[in-house]
Amino acid sequence: MGETIDYFYSHVSPWAYLGHDVVRVIAEKHGAVLRARPVDLSGVFDASGGLPLGKRHPARQAYRFIEMQRWRDKRDVPLSFEPKFFPTKPGLADRSAIALAQAEGPVWEFSAAMFKAIWVDDLDIAEEHVVRQGLADVGVHPDDVLSKVAGQDVSIQYQQNQKAAAEAGVIGSPCYVLRGEPFWGQDRIDLLEDALISGRPGYTSL
Repeated sequence: MGETIDYFYSHVSPWAYLGHDVVRVIAEKHGAVLRARPVDLSGVFDASGGLPLGKRHPARQAYRFIEMQRWRDKRDVPLSFEPKFFPTKPGLADRSAIALAQAEGPVWEFSAAMFKAIWVDDLDIAEEHVVRQGLADVGVHPDDVLSKVAGQDVSIQYQQNQKAAAEAGVIGSPCYVLRGEPFWGQDRIDLLEDALISGRPGYTSL
């Protein structure tokens, strides 16, 4: 078994969507284990001093749209810049992904479905019927997963992901952590691959 990459993300993040398929390919290419660690972005911002989108300076919000256009073209994927249901609460989708990961189910395919739902199809991933459809589309019975979502194991794991994110220096979504080194943003995937290839120790803050 190869090295582990902890993949911290929220389904409400367009950047996680843009990098989702790419980081999976990189991990598989180098024999790394990609571990799904959905997190609550509000907790990440609270721990790191970040701000939710609506509270950022207008110049930062404007630049975000420029970056989204660049990366949509770079990744060659569809992307709604102002989805109908954004912001929304991703907790149900996040916890469903955790339940799937715990059961070694199709967590990556489900997360891809949730990203598509919000960032392409203008659906509200806070709605249970949207999550149910996403689960059914990846071949699992929605009731089996949602019954676990309400359980203590998933809740504890969600909290543990939050704690681990803070300890690893995660400041946004997505963030890939390799050998204790955080790579924040899907635009850092090339650097993540370089680190995998080199085998160097993880960099730390000075």
